[in-house]
Amino acid sequence: MPKIEYAIIVRAKTRLEQLTARYNTAAQARFILERTGGNFDEYQAEHERFEQALSRVQRELSQVVKSKVVDREFLPSFIFADDQVVVVVGQDGLVANAAKYVRGRPLVAVNPDPDRYDGVLLPFRPDTCRAAVQAVAKGSDYPVRTQYLAQATLQDGQRLLAFNDLFIGAASHVSARYRLTFTDRTEEHSSSGIIVATPAGSTGWLSSIFNMTQGVEAFAQVRPLPPPAAPTAGELLFVVREPFRSQRTQADLVAGRLATGRPLRVESLMPGGGVIFSDGVEADFLRFNAGSVATIGPSAEVARLVQPR
Repeated sequence: MPKIEYAIIVRAKTRLEQLTARYNTAAQARFILERTGGNFDEYQAEHERFEQALSRVQRELSQVVKSKVVDREFLPSFIFADDQVVVVVGQDGLVANAAKYVRGRPLVAVNPDPDRYDGVLLPFRPDTCRAAVQAVAKGSDYPVRTQYLAQATLQDGQRLLAFNDLFIGAASHVSARYRLTFTDRTEEHSSSGIIVATPAGSTGWLSSIFNMTQGVEAFAQVRPLPPPAAPTAGELLFVVREPFRSQRTQADLVAGRLATGRPLRVESLMPGGGVIFSDGVEADFLRFNAGSVATIGPSAEVARLVQPR
């Protein structure tokens, strides 16, 4: 492994920064929020706490390596080098988003505000991250949590990775039209789209679909079935949302487990508005219109999240 020279610190804009960009100044944002009964002080306190945490991380890392801050919006086009370690400062969703682009490089995730964020994927604090980065920089053995990723690949070579889940469907609330092939079965569907979940994502968006299913079963006075077991390492679980049955569309092939050598094939039948996006980030997507064919399955790449000793 090459010597680590740089730490790339990944961050996202705070809510205050987003409001300021929207309304031009913080004062204007305060005026508009407070006029409608909002609490601007909460946004400001959150922002200040984050800035303090980010500054602490930079000071800690300066004793080990040089560092550079990269905003989340530049991740899709940022080129990571082999002499870099990635440090994420933000919420769990930012870890999931960053993990798709670092190509297996070690990732140190820092919780900037433990009072606000649960931090399931954020084992480090601003004052404890230096030791983890130092261990990676020295090439020492360090605990790693491996997360398996999902991958969508189009026939022209474009691809998109997912830490938690992939969505395949229409960009709006109109029905998605596509042809679905899994194992030796093929169906034409009109639905609200397809969710494909990784082991890490099985308790997120996918779980809400099973919650709905159990609620409908209870309403119909049918004993609710337990949800299926979560996908295991190297496995994905797909579910079709709200499939519509008609003379042209079917609704029998609506769930399954994907593995290496057992992918899901989806052919778009949408003239426009078809998309594939991952981890809830709609701005980072593949166009999926008529003529596009996507192959969905586990990725050979994994996310390597550094853990405390």
